[in-house]
Amino acid sequence: MKIAAVKTFPINIGFGSQLVIKVETDSGIYGWGASGLSGRELAVMGAIDHFCSSLIGKDPHQIGAIWQDLYRGQYFEGGRVLTAAISAVDIALHDIKGKSYGVPVYELLGGKQRNHVDCFASLRFTSKEELLTRAKNLIKEGWNVLRLAPAEYEANSEGIFEPRESIAKVAQWVTSLRKEIGPEPTIGIDYHHRLSAAETYSFLERMPVGTLDFIEEPIRDETPEAYQSLRKMVNVPFAIGEEFASKWQFRPYIEGGITQFARVDVCNVGGLTEAMKVAAMAEVHYIDLMPHNPLGPICTAASIHLAAACPNFAWLEEINTPVEQSGTNNKEFYPVQPKLAGSRYIVPSTPGLGVEFNEELALSTKFKPVETPRLRKRDGSYTNW
Repeated sequence: MKIAAVKTFPINIGFGSQLVIKVETDSGIYGWGASGLSGRELAVMGAIDHFCSSLIGKDPHQIGAIWQDLYRGQYFEGGRVLTAAISAVDIALHDIKGKSYGVPVYELLGGKQRNHVDCFASLRFTSKEELLTRAKNLIKEGWNVLRLAPAEYEANSEGIFEPRESIAKVAQWVTSLRKEIGPEPTIGIDYHHRLSAAETYSFLERMPVGTLDFIEEPIRDETPEAYQSLRKMVNVPFAIGEEFASKWQFRPYIEGGITQFARVDVCNVGGLTEAMKVAAMAEVHYIDLMPHNPLGPICTAASIHLAAACPNFAWLEEINTPVEQSGTNNKEFYPVQPKLAGSRYIVPSTPGLGVEFNEELALSTKFKPVETPRLRKRDGSYTNW
């Protein structure tokens, strides 16, 4: 069996965009993969075009060797664009190999260690009332782990975000939420690296101990030392890593005890090949995986197989819930896809990833690049979204 073609399908879906790839073989077996670099699909497509000459004619079963060739086959190794492209190829090769052997992908990763994969609900809110209502509805539906995503800045139409104003409001709202729902549900919050270290400390100090079970990426991650100093200041666990593009980026955060949950993204980090290595590094330090999963069914399926094969797994992110329908799992684009059973996914038994993509529909629609929102402070300066 040889790789015969690599095709790319950028699509607009829900409120965002996705890049799906198809790796075809001369035997007729094909595999689906996806890139995680949302908003930069055209850049990743360029990288995949570069990779095609190295891929065509290769044995798709040699996944590890292909990974090394793609990563080390240029002088400038790594980077988010290249590893997002490698991720898509790597996931598709696992899909091919699973189908070729007639087994689910997790069997290629050592076999399953659990029968279902628990999820946390991503709960986006713009007001206290919306937060309390949505949280209570999710708990009634059986969701016991909530990851809050504050978007109170949407109350103004100018895209203004002032950190101190935000933390003053959100700390009060989250404290009220904990009082309303009691101690049992797990509550985390994702500040999407919109804060500084001092602002993060101030935010957490405004809430009673036990209000939050984790905080996700409150500051930017380029400087591990900054996170290390913050780690010494606060007593709430960190969840970090969704933007990391290799095991090397994870290394200081895992080995330094900076993060307590590894937010590995199989579509960014280098595919299942690299994600399994990150999982092993995390296991040594008693750190659980909390996979980043904002894209669609291919990312979800790959993450399910990763979670099934790893002993150190906490929860998988889910953004399509009873209160938050982002439309990333559109059935017209994905006629075969993982299906939620309450707040969990049952580990599948079908060969490969267990996903099918409607390439005819993708080819018939015009793709428009989607830019992420831009936020500014009142003085006109840019801040992180």
